[in-house]
Amino acid sequence: MAEKIRIVIITGPTASGKSGLAMDLCERLSNSGGQTGEIINADSMQLYKGLDIGTAKPSKEEQERVPHHLIDIVSPDEDYTAALFREDASRAIEEISRRGARPFVVGGSGLYIRVLTKGLLKGPGEDSEFRARLTAEAEEKGGQVLYERLQAVDPLSATRIHPNNRVRIIRALEVSYLTGRPLSELQAEHSFAERPYETLKIAIKMTRKALYERIEERVDQMIKDGLVAEVEGLLKRGYREDLKPMQGLGYKEITAYIAGRRTLAEATRLIKKNTRNFAKRQLTWFRSDEDINWIEMDKCDRVELYEQIERAIAEHFA
Repeated sequence: MAEKIRIVIITGPTASGKSGLAMDLCERLSNSGGQTGEIINADSMQLYKGLDIGTAKPSKEEQERVPHHLIDIVSPDEDYTAALFREDASRAIEEISRRGARPFVVGGSGLYIRVLTKGLLKGPGEDSEFRARLTAEAEEKGGQVLYERLQAVDPLSATRIHPNNRVRIIRALEVSYLTGRPLSELQAEHSFAERPYETLKIAIKMTRKALYERIEERVDQMIKDGLVAEVEGLLKRGYREDLKPMQGLGYKEITAYIAGRRTLAEATRLIKKNTRNFAKRQLTWFRSDEDINWIEMDKCDRVELYEQIERAIAEHFA
């Protein structure tokens, strides 16, 4: 049997410093004469072209420091799924490994990471008529009606899916409709046990107070850096408010400000609140993953942190 490719996954809640940590680690490994590291993006929003400030996308200079993959690969009006991510990320991992480099998968999209490392549930096909009916109902009555239906038929999936994520809500309802069973039940049976890679999962941990302070600072900086102008530019290019990426954190709230439905101060406060809530959901997801090694950012300085992770990599792949 061929030896599995070894990958390092760095994850954690939004604004916890994953990207900076990964870039520094890749550079340290390279500078010490070790295996060069390359980063594969596992943030579902950084995949989209033109969504830069609101996604905290690595700058061109940062991408020149360390090779990055799966950034700016689709337009905001294109469909992109976890299954497509698995294909693209697997291809990137193969290419990086062939060059003798170490793949670092970096991002906070827990679903993408699970699909990449544990496989994908092959559910039933699509029912376009059913989907169209639900979409029309949501347009008429509001998306909350679909979320409440999901809570009734599959309460566990409802805890894992954001109330505003209409695509995933409709898919969960569709699976239940087509199979007569909750999506969460099918996922539990699948158990996501394919394990195509040898992985070391590292997640950043810090106090809630420290994380919330980082979120506040990041949102304020995004506004200063021109998030409003970025959203205006996307809207002028014809990207509709109801597109999935335009419903992302920061984009939905600023679109409401541009449309006159909120003041900028209200939109900014709402971005901070929604980002805090998102971070809570991420932490709930990651805590359920027994494979994760938690690294506490608050308990050591930066050099000690790097050395701790480097030891973990060396020991895990020894």
